[in-house]
Amino acid sequence: MFTILENFDLQADHDALVLGVFQNESLQEDVVTLNETVNGQIENIKRAKGELEKMYTLGQVKASVIYIIGLGEKKEYSTEVLREKMALLGKQIRTDKVTKLGVLLNSFAASDSVESIDAAVLVGEGLALGLYEVDHYKEKTNEVDVAIENVTIYGKDIEALMEAVHTGYTYGMGTNRARKLVNIPGNLMTPTDLAEEAIELAKQHGFEYEILERADMEELGMGALLAVAAGSDQPPKMIVLTYKGNEQSDELIGFVGKGLTFDSGGISIKPRENMHEMKMDMGGAAAVLGAMDIIGTLKPKTNVLAVIPSSENLLNGSALKPGDVIRSLSGKTIEVRNTDAEGRLILADGVTYAKQLGVTSLIDVATLTGAVIIALGNCTTGAITNNEALMEDVLEASAETGEWIWRLPNYAPYKNLLRSSDVADLNNAPGRPAGSITAGLFIGEFAEDTPWVHLDIAGTAWQSKPSNLGPLGGTGAMARTLAQVVINKEEE
Repeated sequence: MFTILENFDLQADHDALVLGVFQNESLQEDVVTLNETVNGQIENIKRAKGELEKMYTLGQVKASVIYIIGLGEKKEYSTEVLREKMALLGKQIRTDKVTKLGVLLNSFAASDSVESIDAAVLVGEGLALGLYEVDHYKEKTNEVDVAIENVTIYGKDIEALMEAVHTGYTYGMGTNRARKLVNIPGNLMTPTDLAEEAIELAKQHGFEYEILERADMEELGMGALLAVAAGSDQPPKMIVLTYKGNEQSDELIGFVGKGLTFDSGGISIKPRENMHEMKMDMGGAAAVLGAMDIIGTLKPKTNVLAVIPSSENLLNGSALKPGDVIRSLSGKTIEVRNTDAEGRLILADGVTYAKQLGVTSLIDVATLTGAVIIALGNCTTGAITNNEALMEDVLEASAETGEWIWRLPNYAPYKNLLRSSDVADLNNAPGRPAGSITAGLFIGEFAEDTPWVHLDIAGTAWQSKPSNLGPLGGTGAMARTLAQVVINKEEE
């Protein structure tokens, strides 16, 4: 799909060319040549300061269209700006059905904050994010979608740029895989369907895999996951994928993703408004599978274990009830004060099982609490940890991927709230105050001494209106960050 060429050719066979321009700055060398050929029209359009302007060349060059992307002031330019601009471009070329695109890379790297390699990564990643569309189930038409066939990038150091753009595109497509899973309706994405998606991914990349069925969970004593699943006719699944990138290493990074394929709240039922969006409650599982897709493609020399406890949270005559006491795989007992605090229950068994399988560190990711949206809104993921070094690894990775994370406190008074049950070791819902913190720390009770970070993506996994980075629906949040943690480990 990608081609790298050093020298820009005005008559190369492209449907469209794309270039970036800064406010109050001179045009980059290749852009100067192109501007002269089109009689100074790029300079004229540059003054319009639009986010993306489209100019028709009227036969003056081979490409029929030039996309001119406004990059703003150089001093404010960053990788985050470029990622969003490239995603915007992806949306535009999808609309215009462009099949062959030329990119004047140096026009996007004319800043100390964004070098050519960075720009190449973001061209690949941003285009992938922008090209994504949500599948729909409307009556089919005779319209045939036109997919982009080739992107030619003009820049120096061909080998390094090819690796960079491939890496970026892989990150974007892994995110899109997570988005796709989140956006599938609940009746078409049951725990069984999610397990089948994981198996398909495992076969694609050569991962080892294991799917635990209800009988396996009963034999092992996964009482927390089984209790949540009791309210649904759909059988639960415990999904395990193993990537072995370094047989000589004892280090095994564990990802645990919440795979609640639909969440009604159970007996503690949610309000009817927007309940249809609760198909997204497996966003943590989707992020883990998206990250594993990236890892399977790039093949870092690191070992990774992915564990996904999956069920539905519905209500029938067998459903979990407020006041019930259940015994988790770890042996700890839990008083269920709120059946809508079910994610932490299935994650308790997921985290314990990952530990039994030998992980040396753990990152769990889950659409866990509405409280995190109140605290941080929809643009930042909340985090809690028991290990400073692992937290720093995750924060470094999130800074590289542009997925914002904010650390929440883990002080003793919050932990004490979890022990407020008179009849069990833990209370799954000790009240509204510090709800995101106590929910995360509940999972930490099962991580125990294993280095652990919890990521609450309830606010970031879903967007209720389109943005430049993607359409309404699943965002694939944290897929890139999880993968980046692993990639960075390889480089240590």
